[in-house]
Amino acid sequence: MRILVACEESQAVTIELRNLGHEAYSCDIIPCSGGHPEWHLQQDVAPLLEQKWDMIIAFPPCTYLSNAGACRLYPQKGVLNEERYKKGLEAKEFFMKILNADCEKIAVENPVHSKIFNTPKHTQEVQPYQFGHPYSKKQDYG
Repeated sequence: MRILVACEESQAVTIELRNLGHEAYSCDIIPCSGGHPEWHLQQDVAPLLEQKWDMIIAFPPCTYLSNAGACRLYPQKGVLNEERYKKGLEAKEFFMKILNADCEKIAVENPVHSKIFNTPKHTQEVQPYQFGHPYSKKQDYG
């Protein structure tokens, strides 16, 4: 399979996919640290989404979309931080560009988004404890 691993400078996923025999490429705006620059596309991922891929796996930044940062949207009770909200809308646009690429198999890793950005509901949740780690990222309340 020809696979694009977007927003990945470490090449951890790309290397594992290559080990499985796939033609995988990492892509990030910064140089790779995984030791295989020949498999790294150092550029904006947007033009690459126009190409034909068998699969896209992406790890877009979540700083402005995540529920974890939602408290920074309203640093003073009832007052929206307009600059942070604008950055969140830009992050949503980037996230949606990946999610809506013309590719049959797309996986986008991101934490639960703040409801204010109205992104599509996630289709699955993966917890560290499912892989032998003693902790959970998402807390269930109630």
